[in-house]
Amino acid sequence: MKWLTFLSSLFLITVCACAQDVHYNYDRGANFQSYKTYKWVDLTGRVDDQLIDQSIKRAIDEQLAQKGLTKIDSDKEADLNVGYQAVVILEKSVNAFGSADRLGGWGPWGGGLATGSMQGQTSTIPVGTLLVNVYDPGRKQLIWRGDATKTVDLKKDPDKNYKNLQKAMVKLFKNYPPK
Repeated sequence: MKWLTFLSSLFLITVCACAQDVHYNYDRGANFQSYKTYKWVDLTGRVDDQLIDQSIKRAIDEQLAQKGLTKIDSDKEADLNVGYQAVVILEKSVNAFGSADRLGGWGPWGGGLATGSMQGQTSTIPVGTLLVNVYDPGRKQLIWRGDATKTVDLKKDPDKNYKNLQKAMVKLFKNYPPK
């Protein structure tokens, strides 16, 4: 029974590690209806790879456009400044499998001794977190912050990675503007 519980726990940990996780917070005093334009600002911690950087910005641009915001590419002042930071950490994953037999029969529930074997394999999984910050430059205030965390596989087809990024941004910006 303990083996079954142990194996179930490992399965849940593995499943949870692969799921997408999204969080957000915002300034309750900000008037989100008044913001109409935005421009990109560079933050420390953004991706150095130009193609990935462009993909991240494009996925965020798509969501902000759907929210009614217009991107400004000139030096003209925008209502909002938007920046992102990305972090990839390596997590350990354990895949375990095995069998167990219960011997004996003492106690009202059978109790006894358990024997069995278990085999396992560990691997390293890259987990990426993308943090999006939205600032009001007039107030010099952070007004909205969201983050999305998911396992990353840069060896995948770039189109599949972009679709995963788009899904993450749809889920993240579901909460922008806050209600």
